[in-house]
Amino acid sequence: MGNTREELTTKVQNVLEQVRPYLQQDGGDINFVELTDDNIVNVELTGACGSCPYSTMTLKNGVEATLKKALPEIKEVVAVNL
Repeated sequence: MGNTREELTTKVQNVLEQVRPYLQQDGGDINFVELTDDNIVNVELTGACGSCPYSTMTLKNGVEATLKKALPEIKEVVAVNL
């Protein structure tokens, strides 16, 4: 049917690992925080990404689009910088 919460979390983390080198090239990074019950991925943007004015665009057009393409059940990716 669908992925279990655990399987989905693992897959999300794997996709984030594939995206990470592109963010690191620009001095930033991304950390997985949690996958909510309604399939929203919370991440923390660090380094240059934490203060970059384009980080929201990168998050939505890059990270979110990549995750949704790989895992259609993901609804949204949200930066929850702590």
